[in-house]
Order: sequence, then structure tokens, then C-alpha cells
Amino acid sequence: MDELTQLAAELGRQLQVLNAQVTTAESCTGGAISEAITRIAGSSAWFEAGFVTYSNQQKTRQLQVPEPLFAQVGAVSREVVEAMARGAQAQSGARFSVAVSGVAGPGGGSAAKPVGTVWLAWGVGSEVSAECRHFPGDRDDVRRQTVEAALEGLIRRTVREIKNQG
Repeated sequence: MDELTQLAAELGRQLQVLNAQVTTAESCTGGAISEAITRIAGSSAWFEAGFVTYSNQQKTRQLQVPEPLFAQVGAVSREVVEAMARGAQAQSGARFSVAVSGVAGPGGGSAAKPVGTVWLAWGVGSEVSAECRHFPGDRDDVRRQTVEAALEGLIRRTVREIKNQG
């Protein structure tokens, strides 16, 4: 079993303890987080929905990301991924969410946001937190590291929720 499958299985175990569901809002990963999750037999018990919103128009249409944000801060930003995470929760009803938007390369980077720049956001109930990461490597490397970071962040948050309930 590869690392992403192991992470997804661990996430599923934690969510089942919480009797909770997760949703994804993906841009640069193109559905890879959802794919890793759905590798796990029985994931329908804890995976609610996956949104692949590659264009800004779909981020607004499907996840209610405010359109002015794209001109103000760009799609690869804290504000956009936080809005994506909230929108995915609102649309799916899931308690947990993860959202990602980044520059996977090989083109599309800038001095401010070079290739490998990825913003990730996680929602737990009404709380959303985000972080910016810079992943090395080519497009496949950046995307894989983003999926790994997304799943690891979800696991950390489910473990925290389990401890808070105890």
C-alpha cells in the first residue's frame, strides 16, 4: 500500500470514530485527493463529495468564492482556499473539508508565486485555517506532495477533534 493510500485509510478510521464526513475542493490536484480517499473500500461512509474547480468561474459557481477575490489576491491565495473550503462544506454538508489551489508547473509561476507554491485550507465545523507551502520538483511531484499535505492536515485535525471529545 503506498503512502497516500495509507494516509487516506488513516483519515477514514479517524472520521469513522467521529462519525463525520469530509469533502474536498481541488484545483491544482485535479481530483487526486478525492481519488486517494476513494481508493479505500467503504469510504462512502465518510467521504461526502469532491469538487474539482479548476477555473475561477467554477470556484465561484460551485463553491461561492466571491469573484472579486481573484482580481484582488489571485486564485492561489489564503482568501480563495479558505472560501473554497467553506463553500465545499456548505454545498456538501460535511463537517471537515480541505481545499487546495497552487502553481503545479511547469509554467504559470511568477516572482511572487513561483512554481511549487500551494495554498491549502482545512475546515472543521465553522473554523477554517490555511497555510502556504512551497513544494520542490516537477508537476507530478508538486501535485503528489499537495495531496499528502492535504491528507496529513485532515488527519491532524480529526485527531485533535477526537482528543477534544475525550
